Amino acid sequence: MFPVAPATLLAWHRRLVAGTYATTRRPPGRPPTAAAVKALILRMAEENPRWGHERIQGELVKLGHRIAKSTVWQVLHDAGIDPAPRRIGPTWRQFLTAQAHTVIATDFLHVDTVLLRRVYVLVFIEHHTRRLHIAGISAHPDGAWTAQRAREFAMTLGERLERTGFLIRDRGGQFTEAFDAVFECCGLRVLRSPPQAPRANAICERVIGTLRRELLDHVLIVNEAHLHAVLAEYVAHYNAARPHQGLSQRCPEDDPDRPPAAVIDLSAARIRRRPVLGGITSEYQIAA
Repeated sequence: MFPVAPATLLAWHRRLVAGTYATTRRPPGRPPTAAAVKALILRMAEENPRWGHERIQGELVKLGHRIAKSTVWQVLHDAGIDPAPRRIGPTWRQFLTAQAHTVIATDFLHVDTVLLRRVYVLVFIEHHTRRLHIAGISAHPDGAWTAQRAREFAMTLGERLERTGFLIRDRGGQFTEAFDAVFECCGLRVLRSPPQAPRANAICERVIGTLRRELLDHVLIVNEAHLHAVLAEYVAHYNAARPHQGLSQRCPEDDPDRPPAAVIDLSAARIRRRPVLGGITSEYQIAA
């Protein structure tokens, strides 16, 4: 008699075969989408709100990732993003960046004098060139005053205003229908920023902050005439000599087609400082 039963011998053989030809079995269903591909799909949807899942799939094919349209749809759906191009429109930042060459923004800056009398300054700034304009100064800027300052500002800009497409303002009571009509007659569309949304008028808010940080926080204002003189000198410096990050460190009045200044040997050149507003800020030039 054999010491091992036939069933045991057959079981050993089956295990031997299984161990020799063992293969990794893939779980049933579609293979999971790689995390990098999912991240790219979500990035494309965020950066291109008007793209649907088919458009995103086509862009992935261009990059060598051939995945099904249904997979793109599922990734967007799982992330809570509408797979069809019905997502929200551009953000204020995207809109302002795309339309910078056709946008002018306005807002009021308030200044408290030495005698604690509050004075208001109507500020305009051109988005594309960052050119700053002071349209008027008043202690009581009502609707009629603001509309008249708008007419004078429109006459000052002339044809340059006609090439502009939008005016951004907040919902302050000084901005009346008469104020809007001045710019609408020049072909501009007046955009009112949402309530308590300073980012919707970010560039104008930024220049008002710059006026405070670089000027008004360092000088005591006596009256409207004094404020007008101080602002006039600073605006001339701001437009003609102050470099701006948004303009690749150029000045608002620089010719955009002019090449940047050539590199000079600072050890041999003499740099001259010109104080602005008594030394509150400075301008530097190469001495002749």
